[in-house]
Amino acid sequence: MKNTSDILIVGGGLNGPALALALAQTGHSVTVVDALPRADFEAETFDGRGYALALASQRLLDQIGVWSQVAEHAQPMLEIKASDGHVGQGAAPFFVHFDQAELEEGPMGYMLEDRYLRRAILQALDDTPGITLINQARVVAQASDPTGVTLTLENGESLRGHMLVGADGRRSGTATRAGIKRTGWDYGQTALVCAIDHAEPHHGIAHQFFMPAGPLAILPLPGNRSSIVWSEKTELAAAIHALADSDYLMALKPRFGDFLGDISLAGKRFTYPLNLTIANSFIADRMALVGDAAHGMHPIAGQGLNAGLRDIAALAEVLTKATRRGEDIGSELVLARYQQWRRFDTATLAASTDMVNRLFSNDNPLLRLGRDLGMGMVNALPGLRRGFMREAAGLTGDMPRLLKGEAI
Repeated sequence: MKNTSDILIVGGGLNGPALALALAQTGHSVTVVDALPRADFEAETFDGRGYALALASQRLLDQIGVWSQVAEHAQPMLEIKASDGHVGQGAAPFFVHFDQAELEEGPMGYMLEDRYLRRAILQALDDTPGITLINQARVVAQASDPTGVTLTLENGESLRGHMLVGADGRRSGTATRAGIKRTGWDYGQTALVCAIDHAEPHHGIAHQFFMPAGPLAILPLPGNRSSIVWSEKTELAAAIHALADSDYLMALKPRFGDFLGDISLAGKRFTYPLNLTIANSFIADRMALVGDAAHGMHPIAGQGLNAGLRDIAALAEVLTKATRRGEDIGSELVLARYQQWRRFDTATLAASTDMVNRLFSNDNPLLRLGRDLGMGMVNALPGLRRGFMREAAGLTGDMPRLLKGEAI
């Protein structure tokens, strides 16, 4: 065996390395295996990608030693405004307005560019004892036995651990090799993702316009710059993405409006097909799934990465407490605690995002009237509005210690 660790993690994006940091800090040895070269994660130039991090996620990043390296690049989300919209008509008169002043804990969340977060996590991996990162290594087989799990790499090398974690995305090879099937469906929508420079300041306000074809999110980045997540029907999205930059902007402007003045593209443009996909089980023999490998959902609530970080906080806590009790961390009894902790919360979140997308991604006049009145009611009731804010900030439910800003 080339390497023996307590825990093997397949997937070197964000969730896998973040889990490695959380586990290494509690004394576990961890090996992270990723198919991509390290250089793919080390770019310093702005490419337009960013993440909406809930307050609870920021606390976790702080606990695993990453936040101090990226805090200066983060943009607090001080307000969120959500409303119905039509192309060229602007926002509807009824809307929901969340103001961070109503939360005693601070901002509801932060926007952070991908380039800063990935580089900070990589640096933390290098600086943390007990972590081995293997890049450009493709897993071709996995096998479990009563004492552990073995991974076989494409180059013929083998890795050994007490348990395995799949953090390898919606098409998780780890889950497939374990025989875990998935439930879900396609939305017939594609997210057009980019960043824009704009003439007027955004004042830390995030906007969500619910268009008939899908939501348009405008998320504040540092300076006069915002991240755009723009959902359209798949066929139209493909046609828009194929346009030259100038024509792409012409398609965006009537949806965007002029409230931030003149706009221009910044960085690259991306597209992501939108679907719902949930693993039928989050665990198998000596194996657990986290992040998109366990659940991929619509970005309408910006909870994709945040849901993954909740998985990480829960799994790290379950495994650490099991180790301290002298239990076998790969046992079914231990892993079932993780699944029980995360399964219901994930199913609820997936159902909520699915319902909201179906409710708002249409132009039915009766539904439009009902949802506008509903948003107006939420906005008029401070207690209800504050509940939604706490949910968006990740401050509700049975929270793992890392999400509370506490060490395990």
